[in-house]
Amino acid sequence: MDPFSLIFWLFFILVALQPVMRQRMLEASRTRLIARLEEERNSRVILLVHRQETMSLLGFPLMRFIDIHDSEEVIRAIHLTDKDTPIDLVIHTPGGLVLAALQIARAIARHEGRVRVIVPHYAMSGGTLIALAADEIIMSPHAVLGPVDPQLGQQAAASILKVVEQKPVEKIDDQTLILADQAAKAQKQVCDAVSELLADKLPEDEARALAEKLSIGTWTHDYPITPEQAREFGLNVSTDMPEAFLQLMSLYPQPVQHIPSVEYLPGRREASEQQRTRR
Repeated sequence: MDPFSLIFWLFFILVALQPVMRQRMLEASRTRLIARLEEERNSRVILLVHRQETMSLLGFPLMRFIDIHDSEEVIRAIHLTDKDTPIDLVIHTPGGLVLAALQIARAIARHEGRVRVIVPHYAMSGGTLIALAADEIIMSPHAVLGPVDPQLGQQAAASILKVVEQKPVEKIDDQTLILADQAAKAQKQVCDAVSELLADKLPEDEARALAEKLSIGTWTHDYPITPEQAREFGLNVSTDMPEAFLQLMSLYPQPVQHIPSVEYLPGRREASEQQRTRR
């Protein structure tokens, strides 16, 4: 083989292996940081992280949600944790299946050790349902939770019920009436589940009132609940976010797109002496 062909094939092999090597390096970095956090906090660290992924062939976005596989893995991690060992569960998700989220929530509610749910950026819908079961919710000051009102397909259960309430029955088609029946049951089931998760955290009447507020469609499904508002609800929320968890999230990068939508120079940007003087 001539030198030029050898160089070409070496280059080709290196380019082909680069994504695999990068992924392995990221995984190794995450493993080291998780091990360090577990040692420092004397806890089990579990991550439930969903990123929007881009299909490499067609280029369309594929959203990831909480599913049964996630609940199996999280519950397995909890079962492998000593009953007195604290758990730090990091959640970054738009939500997902109520069944899967509720399985995780009940598993952490039954864990005898202290459970902290850590929300670096957002934990919406099913993510919030899980967070409600924790002994403490640690959020970044800018992080948000969300309502847990059930969705039937692309429609909010509360909106389906609103249609039935506002129109005469004879003007409503059978399919909508069937959906309304399912919507009413879904609302009650979620409300009862939230009341159950809050039973040991709030007085019974306050727990029920908050469960109804979160599950009956008080807001749109993507309404952002800030740490301040969550505290007003009576939840045990802290904004003392350890820097290491934000660093850990940076090791779950969004799949690279052709043109980045956010750019900045890495590293902390300190204020100059002149800027400190002006303060």
